[in-house]
Amino acid sequence: MMGVFALEMGQDDPTKCTARKMIHMDMAKGVGRKFHASDSTIVLNPYAHRVLSAPDREAKAVLTVDCSWNQAQEVFFRRLGGKHRRLPTLLAANPTNYAKPGMLSSVEAVAATMYILGEVEEAESYLAIYKWGPTFETLNKDPLESYRQCKTEGKVIQEEREYFPALFAR
Repeated sequence: MMGVFALEMGQDDPTKCTARKMIHMDMAKGVGRKFHASDSTIVLNPYAHRVLSAPDREAKAVLTVDCSWNQAQEVFFRRLGGKHRRLPTLLAANPTNYAKPGMLSSVEAVAATMYILGEVEEAESYLAIYKWGPTFETLNKDPLESYRQCKTEGKVIQEEREYFPALFAR
């Protein structure tokens, strides 16, 4: 089981903040803005060049940064340390961004990370804290399972392009 850290930027409605709920339920440790992730921590960053994949299973922790999608770009250009990884494309199940590719809440991102890295039961326990959580797994069952079985980052990218070809067509 990997440790989960959550950095809340306070840019969204606090009643909808999934990071805050994970912290409140002792499923994540809240960290301050000066937090610097160690080299054994995966920093979930939607703008990272590297994609989460099987070789990341050696990580000891994951950091989710809870911020507004409208301000995400500036937030992720701060120095946070750690291994920055983006999740392969998945569909959001949260009510704010339902079925939008890549627009995941913090709890969806943490659950996806755990699922892809082989901690399926742990992922499901995170999704269970919201009534819409299991819908995330239902919407993404096939790609999640494919990403989890990939042995390399290149294979994850290949699978991502097969599941979401419209996003990669140029």
